[in-house]
Amino acid sequence: MTESSSKIQKRTFPVTGMTCAACASSVETILKYTDGVKSAAVNFANNTLQVEWDERITPEGIDLALRDVGYGLVINSKEINESVREEQEKKYDQIKKQTIGAALLTLPVFVLGMFFMDWMPGRWISMALSIPVLFYFGQHFYVNAWKQAKHRKANMDTLVALSTAIAFLFSVFNTLFPKFWLNQGIQPHVYYEAATVIVVFISFGKLLEERAKSQTGTALKKLIGLQPKTLTRIQNGQSQEIKIEEVQLNDRILIKPGEKIPVDGQVLSGSSFIDESLITGEPIPVEKKQGDKIFAGTINQKGSLEISADKVGASTLLSQIIQRVQEAQGSKAPVQKLVDKIAGIFVPVVILIALLTFVIWMTFGGENAFSHALLASVSVLVIACPCALGLATPTAIMVGIGKGAENQILIRDAESLELGYKIDTIILDKTGTITEGKPTVSNYSALVHKNESLNTGTETPIVNRLSTNEEEILFSLESKSEHPLGEAVVKFLEGNKLQTVNLDSFESITSRGIKGVFKGKTYFVGNTNILKENRVAIPEDLQKLAKSWSEEAQTVIWFADQDQALAILGIQDQIKTSSKSAIQKLQQSGIAIFMLTGDNHQTATAVAKAVGIKDFRAEVMPSDKSQFVKNLQEKGKIVAMVGDGINDSEALAQADVSIAMGHGSDIAMDVAKITLITSDLEKIPQAFHLSHLTVNGVKQNLFWAFIYNLIGIPIAAGILYPINGFLLDPMIAGAAMAFSSVSVVLNSLRLKARKL
Repeated sequence: MTESSSKIQKRTFPVTGMTCAACASSVETILKYTDGVKSAAVNFANNTLQVEWDERITPEGIDLALRDVGYGLVINSKEINESVREEQEKKYDQIKKQTIGAALLTLPVFVLGMFFMDWMPGRWISMALSIPVLFYFGQHFYVNAWKQAKHRKANMDTLVALSTAIAFLFSVFNTLFPKFWLNQGIQPHVYYEAATVIVVFISFGKLLEERAKSQTGTALKKLIGLQPKTLTRIQNGQSQEIKIEEVQLNDRILIKPGEKIPVDGQVLSGSSFIDESLITGEPIPVEKKQGDKIFAGTINQKGSLEISADKVGASTLLSQIIQRVQEAQGSKAPVQKLVDKIAGIFVPVVILIALLTFVIWMTFGGENAFSHALLASVSVLVIACPCALGLATPTAIMVGIGKGAENQILIRDAESLELGYKIDTIILDKTGTITEGKPTVSNYSALVHKNESLNTGTETPIVNRLSTNEEEILFSLESKSEHPLGEAVVKFLEGNKLQTVNLDSFESITSRGIKGVFKGKTYFVGNTNILKENRVAIPEDLQKLAKSWSEEAQTVIWFADQDQALAILGIQDQIKTSSKSAIQKLQQSGIAIFMLTGDNHQTATAVAKAVGIKDFRAEVMPSDKSQFVKNLQEKGKIVAMVGDGINDSEALAQADVSIAMGHGSDIAMDVAKITLITSDLEKIPQAFHLSHLTVNGVKQNLFWAFIYNLIGIPIAAGILYPINGFLLDPMIAGAAMAFSSVSVVLNSLRLKARKL
């Protein structure tokens, strides 16, 4: 049965009841076989579930399927970030109380067990104090283990419940019936301190783990913190403070000095400077006046503004950024999928090893065989916690994605972050990627007379100018033009504070330009064809200058009266200031760079030469870009595509890693796995460096998690006993287990301090 995409829903929920990576694997497995669930991915690092389901089931139904096994979903109308934060705080407080309570009762048990082990009343006191530690403060271990057992599953709680229960029951037997062992010549030891200290250490480890895990989401919290809680709405001339959730499209909103912008909108009245560093990364505030667009999360400076709400709630740019960061932090790197499989079979294997340890000790353990068998098997169960393994990848990925967000690099999935450092080939679109993507006047010169020097530099416009009257005529003509290049000329001339003149007539001539009449005299603006067709004289000096600019890939616009050309303007899509240095950095790191553009060969050549790209293709269609990516991939290249337009979307989808420029089209950003908010190419080498640092962090975490278990389990089983008589105490095993999880999280957090 095929379901239409419109019937499939996707949402992220906080998950309750998970205590280890095996739990995460359990949740995914349960939902995999639940009718109506299309896909489920658990992020153990922030206790969330990203699930897709169809009309055959509801979120309540998904929750019910999980409740039966000891897990559950938090279903409410709140934002997922708020729900996750509340659940994290609730869980942290709960574990804190459990840890403190267990520790206070365990302390006397530990003292009695270590220093007064032969004092018989001490055993009864220890038993009395151990009962609330294990079955009140630690009851969740047994409850969750039982729920798992009912469904023939096992997780970390199973290990803790088995190890502590066995140690406790053995100790109770020895307290109640010490003569059973004394009659056999064996001293009846008790291990109340081992059982209770295991609970304390594991609870303390969980407490540190929860605290550390919450720190991995600080970048997301900072983004969420940029959203104001209230705003001032103006209705019928009256201002009223309302909650952000109550704002509606087209509402008129007052923005006071120093306030954060609550929605994406357009300025209706007033003027001010806005700190847009969130969006652009630039520290200099941008002037905003009537008609200008502003974005949620940016900060108003000194002036007051009245704006209309164009996008509210989840539609704002800031909310989309938050959502992308959130989805990315919940996504899984390819290596994590392997880790999940390992975690799923890890617990049953450990239980088998513990049973095998018990059997071997009972067979070859000598006179204290049972006591040693019990201790060794309990130590194996305690030390072999899969948490370090489960946290190794997601914590590093979360910190890496958060670090990217702080540096204006939005990573939508973990796979791109993992693959980034392997990239050996990058394809760059030209317009809007290497260049600014908008035409601007780069040169301007009026009719040059004898003995006047020509200025052909492209850094600043040429100073030979028209008279004010002639500039006003040109300004008036271009103001009426619908050609995109006309807008560039108008913007350029606006800086001269010109007045428009009343033209007698105006006419647009297709593929040529425009003409107008002012006070009986005809004027032309356009290419050389409009001048030639109207037999307008072109002075040699201007002709030479026009040829020089054309060779630099500038589009030349002529301004003439009915007799002769009066001025020329060179229009160019300016190369971004950071493009050349960014491309050089990528080339120096051994990455091959290609430029693909739909522009003409002359312009492509000029741009490629300016930024140092040797391999480029001009006049390329969108499908050609995609095929070019495919051809490189067939040669074994790992390809990144960088673009900003709808025409790049096909190639972006084909590439191994796709990168969109922040000012680009929505389609390009939807397809791309990485978005550069600032549209600065310098962010690309930073993104690859971030990938390298993150993958190194994952490898380090996995190394320590695996090595820890490879070394710890044999020692816990008693492999050193025949050599030096060393047998690991279960409570030391509990401490080591807790430290392993915390060390993995702390290693991931080191990335936050690294410089990109």
